[in-house]
Amino acid sequence: MSSPFRLGITGGIACGKSVVAGYLQQQYGVPIVDADILARQGVAVGTPIYQAIVDRYGEGICHNDGTLDRSRLGEIIFAQPQERQWLEAQIHPWVIAEMEQAIDTCEQPLLALVIPLLFEVHLEGLVDHIWVVAATPEQQLARLQQRDRLAGHAAAQRLASQLPLEEKIRRADTVLWNTGSREELYRQVDQAFSLLARNGKGS
Repeated sequence: MSSPFRLGITGGIACGKSVVAGYLQQQYGVPIVDADILARQGVAVGTPIYQAIVDRYGEGICHNDGTLDRSRLGEIIFAQPQERQWLEAQIHPWVIAEMEQAIDTCEQPLLALVIPLLFEVHLEGLVDHIWVVAATPEQQLARLQQRDRLAGHAAAQRLASQLPLEEKIRRADTVLWNTGSREELYRQVDQAFSLLARNGKGS
């Protein structure tokens, strides 16, 4: 079985990567592998990574039902870079292995991999073409505060933890600007997907 063409979708935090991926899946039937979803699976109750987190931070890092308190964990890791590095060292190898397995078992000609930290973790070699979803810093902050119910300083911490968006844009093969309406973003996805198809990628 030949390997699928691997489209990497990345970009700034709260820029709309999941929206782009969801549209690709719905409109064109492209299979999606989302690193964030894999990461959540990797820290589910009872997994080795979950146990390592509880061992490090104590039972107080969990809700009453035993699931991780992701808000509390976020407060710790975004305030203490060394703790974020520790957590990423637990999660990233597992997520990468799952993505590699998805690539190996994919029977479609095109597979989209949503990888928020694609450049930060140096996974450029995992994909064949990179879409970067972008927005203005003001839009990122507002969307992040609304989505995750964060105070301004907490949202700014999360933005600062990633590679600057300008650098991601510089490294992109295609940039999708999510600065207007949803329909405008979808039109850009249509154009970018059409260009891939015309070049014989994923068809």
